Amino acid sequence: MYTNNKLAKSIRLALMFGGASLALSGTAAAQDQSGDEEAEEAQERITVTGSRIKRTDYESSSPVQITSSEEIKNSGFTRIEDLMNSLPQVEAAQTSYIANGASGVATLDLRGVGTNRTLVLMNGRRLQSGGIYSQAPDVNQVPAALVERVEILTGGGSATYGADAVAGVVNFVMKDDFEGLEVNVGASGYQHSNGNDYMQGLMDARNFGYPTGGSGIDGKSYNIDVTMGSTFADGKGHATAYATWRQINELRQESRDYSSCALNAAGTACGGSATAPLPNTYFAPIVGGEYDLDQEVLWSLGADGTFRPYDGSNVYNYAPINHFMRPDTRYTMGAFVNYDVNDSFRPYMEISYMHDRTVAQIAESGVFFQYFEFDIDNAIFSDAQRAQLQDAFGADADTVGAYIGKRNVEGGPRQNALEHSAYRMVFGAEGYLNSNWSYDLSFQYGSTSSSTAYINDFYVDYIGSALGANGYDACTGDCIPYPVFVPNGVSAEAADGLGGVAIMNGITSQRILSGFVTGEFDASLPSSDLPMAAVFGFENREVDFERIADTIYQEGALAGQGGPTNSLAGGYNVKELFGELSVPIAEGRDGIDSMTLDLGVRFSDYSTSGNETTYKAALDYNVTADWKIRASYNRAVRAPNVAELFSASSLGLWSGEDPCAGDTPEYTAAQCANTGVPTDQYGSVGESPASQYNGIFGGNLNLQPEVADTYTIGVVGNPLDNLNFTVDYWAIDIEDVIGTLGAENTLRQCALTGDAVYCDNVVRGPGGSLWRGEDGYVIATNLNVGTENYRGIDMNVNYTVEDVLGGTITARMNGSYYLEKYTDAAGVDCAGQISTNCFPQPDWRHSLAVTYTPDDIWTAQVKWRYFGGVDYTGSTDQILLDRGIASQSYIDLVSTFEVNENTSLLVGINNVLDKEPPLVGGSLATNANTVAGFYDTLGRYIHASVTFRF
Repeated sequence: MYTNNKLAKSIRLALMFGGASLALSGTAAAQDQSGDEEAEEAQERITVTGSRIKRTDYESSSPVQITSSEEIKNSGFTRIEDLMNSLPQVEAAQTSYIANGASGVATLDLRGVGTNRTLVLMNGRRLQSGGIYSQAPDVNQVPAALVERVEILTGGGSATYGADAVAGVVNFVMKDDFEGLEVNVGASGYQHSNGNDYMQGLMDARNFGYPTGGSGIDGKSYNIDVTMGSTFADGKGHATAYATWRQINELRQESRDYSSCALNAAGTACGGSATAPLPNTYFAPIVGGEYDLDQEVLWSLGADGTFRPYDGSNVYNYAPINHFMRPDTRYTMGAFVNYDVNDSFRPYMEISYMHDRTVAQIAESGVFFQYFEFDIDNAIFSDAQRAQLQDAFGADADTVGAYIGKRNVEGGPRQNALEHSAYRMVFGAEGYLNSNWSYDLSFQYGSTSSSTAYINDFYVDYIGSALGANGYDACTGDCIPYPVFVPNGVSAEAADGLGGVAIMNGITSQRILSGFVTGEFDASLPSSDLPMAAVFGFENREVDFERIADTIYQEGALAGQGGPTNSLAGGYNVKELFGELSVPIAEGRDGIDSMTLDLGVRFSDYSTSGNETTYKAALDYNVTADWKIRASYNRAVRAPNVAELFSASSLGLWSGEDPCAGDTPEYTAAQCANTGVPTDQYGSVGESPASQYNGIFGGNLNLQPEVADTYTIGVVGNPLDNLNFTVDYWAIDIEDVIGTLGAENTLRQCALTGDAVYCDNVVRGPGGSLWRGEDGYVIATNLNVGTENYRGIDMNVNYTVEDVLGGTITARMNGSYYLEKYTDAAGVDCAGQISTNCFPQPDWRHSLAVTYTPDDIWTAQVKWRYFGGVDYTGSTDQILLDRGIASQSYIDLVSTFEVNENTSLLVGINNVLDKEPPLVGGSLATNANTVAGFYDTLGRYIHASVTFRF
């Protein structure tokens, strides 16, 4: 048995410093062992992410990225998603930097393959869905202070863990064996020196205000974490309990000069919304009972009360009041308990609870180009305005139609109050059946209750009455008239009278009964002295999801919602049998220090889609004690989730570009005719100033599971005592992809091909518009739409130098090179690209941390985080045209001090040089003119914490 070879030693050394992508993930591997007996005892406690087999001589055949508790603490992040998004293998998904469209949860997107294809575990068991807007787990449930380490398994893990492990697995291993009492108190905030000449020049041109100079420390957050643990019953049992509190203050876009105005799609001017304080309105006469599009005009209300042709300048800067970072309050508590009755029966329990409340604030509501009809003599028009309408449409025009864009600056901003309460319970027992075999049987229940209360949005039915429009009830009683065409004529009371509240509640639950046995056979291959090992198990998983929307949500009755939000209810059950077999092939021979073949299979029976089989095969080959070659193949599946199956089709918004809009469309008249633009309207279709367009989205009961093949092959090397590295190639190929063709992609493919598969899904409204009112839209409901292909290389290096100025220097590099990121929905390879279809994942991204430890009193670390440049493949964004986004580098500093035996201090600064995020135009930004949450978003991040141990 190879119990203590040089490679295993290097792995344990790397774990001490949070080494990445290691061959082993050890619960005890970071301990300092001396002597063969102690080393063997340590190795007996090693477990491997990606397999349930437990054995004394097992090393992983799949690359596992490990982030230690030390790294988590040094990062200064109290939001676990911030830490995870800083890893080169993770793309930003739902974060606290999203306001418009916020779900209130934090989700993980491994390699940009998708949040629904990233399986998230806690202590090797699934987390339930996040809430009413999310089918992916909410990692707000995970208290950062209690995480022992985070393990990321590359490639499919469906044969071991079941569905969803297509991109890989993220496993949060918690501190369940804590001893003593620990209290951690922390505070952090952001600081930025506002001096972006480009943005300030654009705002000066529009007479917009913006901050200058230093911001002071803003976006402050505070946290208190309490952990306690002890043995009981004469050491037979152990309990760890925790409680945490975290408060994060809001930060609005007005706090940074680079976000104080909303850039237009080209990035060349402060754009904004055509729903403005002085309204912009499309007018046309009603002829023969129809809106006469041929006579349509677009007018702006002037400060003198007369109409004038819209020239693009009358737009509202909605940016300042929007949240750049949402406020958030979170409480968590929980416990881990186990008790050794005897070797055959060790019951255990895990319980956790989380309550989180956040508020997403965006600009004021208004009349968002809803359609109304008015008699020409309606009191809403002044005599001068009435004369203008008759001059434009003829003296005999007696009724006009109007698409009105009026911003509710007289009221307050729209707010979405999002609350989540999640609890999770695991009850189980484990023990030995005999000297070679053990069992684990558990029941798990997790549930998340969530709600949203959307306030201060206009209720559409009230607007028509307050305007005095045709077909609506007269404005009497408590109704206050809304004089929309009188400059500054709307009172706060009139605005308040149009407000409505929409409420939605939901609950998701997950029940899992699981059991397995694992052990070694008294059998081996003739070429090996080591026994074969196996695991056999079953799992029954039931998922239910219910979302109840009130009538206002379901009818889309609020003006600024972009369409209805329907109730949703559904669920599924899956019954599974699984097994794994580990076969040592040979060891101790010339050219073969050891070689092991790992096999796995899982049979799944879904109540929604029927039977599926997943399997894996992996080879772990130690050439010598210093060199390993590993390779794996996994067949993975992802069954459609509740929302993908059961969501009703409804109107919503998508961000991007209409290539047939504007004075100079991107496509030809013939191509735009394919999308429904008549020849006489070519060059006159209005662009959405906010880069938002209508879409029809919804589920599909006929969806089939996605099927993926994942491959990895890599080398682990230890050429020197103080140097080890890993290089792993990975590939993920997905068929029968669940998703949409993409609204913009559908539009573009229709223009380019004229194929009815695409063009039947494009419906243009009056004037060819896809955003004005609700008559124009692109249909983008869920389908099994084709293939996706992802390929890349991960590289990790750990290096240690001792006796440097009386201390030790350790260096760790974690990097990822993206070779291919192709999806049928995008239609291009998105690796190293940014466009309306491509997230700006650079080809190369890494972090390099160098730590100096002179003694047991203090340590210092400097980290370099690097994002490679990305190319821009579009033609609209002039900021990025011919240059893309340049490479970005961030420097972080952190130091720890042991004040005394019971007290330690940590202080740090991330993004020391206060580097701003790269600017992008309105059609590419996720929030505030940037790709928020991916690049460092708010400037310099300062953090400090004090830990008391008793």
